[in-house]
Amino acid sequence: MTASKDEVTDLDVVVVGAGFAGIYAVYLLRQLGFSTRALEMGDGVGGTWYWNRYPGARCDVPSLEYSYGFSRDLQLDWEWTEIMPAREEIEEYLNHVVDRFDLRRDIQLGTRVTAATFDEDEARWLVETDHGERFSAPFCVMATGCLSMPMVPDVPGIDSFEGTILQTSMWPRDGVDLSGLRVGMIGTGSSGVQATPEIANEAAHLYVFQRTDTYSFPAYRGMLDPELQRTFKTNPDQFRRMQRDAFFGVAGFGGALGPASIPDRKILETPMEERLALLDTMGFWAARAWADVAVDLEANEAGCELFREMVRRTVQDPDVAEALSPRGYPIGCKRPVFGVDYYESFNRDNVTLVDLRKGAIEAITPTGIRTAQGDYDVDVIIFATGFDAMVGALNRIDIRGRGGQLLREVWGDGARALLGLQSVGFPNLFMVTGPGSPSVLANMVVAIEHHVEWIGDCLTYLRDHGHHTIEPTLAAQDDWVEQVNTVAQGTMFVAPTCNSWYLGDNIPGKPRVFLPYIGGLPRYIEHADGVATAGYEGFVLG
Repeated sequence: MTASKDEVTDLDVVVVGAGFAGIYAVYLLRQLGFSTRALEMGDGVGGTWYWNRYPGARCDVPSLEYSYGFSRDLQLDWEWTEIMPAREEIEEYLNHVVDRFDLRRDIQLGTRVTAATFDEDEARWLVETDHGERFSAPFCVMATGCLSMPMVPDVPGIDSFEGTILQTSMWPRDGVDLSGLRVGMIGTGSSGVQATPEIANEAAHLYVFQRTDTYSFPAYRGMLDPELQRTFKTNPDQFRRMQRDAFFGVAGFGGALGPASIPDRKILETPMEERLALLDTMGFWAARAWADVAVDLEANEAGCELFREMVRRTVQDPDVAEALSPRGYPIGCKRPVFGVDYYESFNRDNVTLVDLRKGAIEAITPTGIRTAQGDYDVDVIIFATGFDAMVGALNRIDIRGRGGQLLREVWGDGARALLGLQSVGFPNLFMVTGPGSPSVLANMVVAIEHHVEWIGDCLTYLRDHGHHTIEPTLAAQDDWVEQVNTVAQGTMFVAPTCNSWYLGDNIPGKPRVFLPYIGGLPRYIEHADGVATAGYEGFVLG
């Protein structure tokens, strides 16, 4: 499987990554007759679900919907156990897929891609790894993931800490025993919210360092109804079609979410007593159960106030409740965070919220974390600080296209790609769920399957018609980037007070550009498939 440093392994396609996207790419491209090798940095397959092993890691899409639809037999044989699957079950599922279809022989683990260079004369990509290996192929598929490049804050004194430093997205494979220890966790995004209750159950004391208060909604946790799973298996193809017709790629048959629909009631037209009464039946979800909350800032603020009222009802200490109540940005600006007993955790004696808006972190000391509010001695520091989203993993690799231009420099003012699939100047380089695709604003597995199938059809078309290269035209790419930005206008994602990783705001110096496509999965699929049907209109075939 492994090439020597003096050799170049020739393939038809090099795939970078072996998560959901890379696994399906290896399967499909093999079926289409292309010799393929996936190069994966981790020592196991699974991508996100291999690396993010922190306590409480769980998917926010129902298991029946967060699974492959390409094989009917796979869907009929596999049995999910939970409504919202835990990380362990998803990793087990992906390993099952790899073994069922004998994909391991085309996946090389423990291999980090460091460079990919396009040879214009040969129309081939030379891919290099951290082991000095080299692979040559006409086509390269970047299945590197949208949330796979961890963001570690540059905090003074971090090297002086005498305890243990952990990152939620790079959690030790064998786990960590936190029992009896003082733990400081920095960050309250998805991983921080999910990990807080679990760590609180184990640690002697947990200090949660909150930089930005968050809208955290209760996750659906429980065992999957066997009858529902049997119903799904009566006609899985129908359910998969429903997914691709659903705005976010979630059809609502997974056991946790109702049919995806926009409520017709408006919060601004509803008396306050009726709004508050909804909290008794819907809890935190009442904040989003209105047609105008997603499109009107005044209505959104009314929904925010419902959310804050629910925080006050849940958290016993009024000062802590106020600190946990989000203000200054709308619901829908950031990716929804789903957790179990997050707010309830702050009623525990061994959990302390440190609101960094009252005094930021100044340094890491040998014994803990120093803030403008005082010092906190801890044995373990956990960074739950998120990712360089959408483009971080791509920018980490030295990707050079025509004329030796470096992708991260071309994207210096913001990532630009046609359909999130290709970027001008980088022929035969494909991205799965890249910038300008629905990706993180849709069910990732459904979006991934469509992307991989689009790429597979494209490579087959090129082979059958004698073409050797494909890349976007500048005009088509510019037009698509404009469409991505146009459909985002008027949404909470680009509201004046919104700062999020969708816009790159969590990375110092990163251009503020809205990266995903918010027009909905069905609209995207229709456009992308139309481009292919028209002979890959907007692309140059050489």
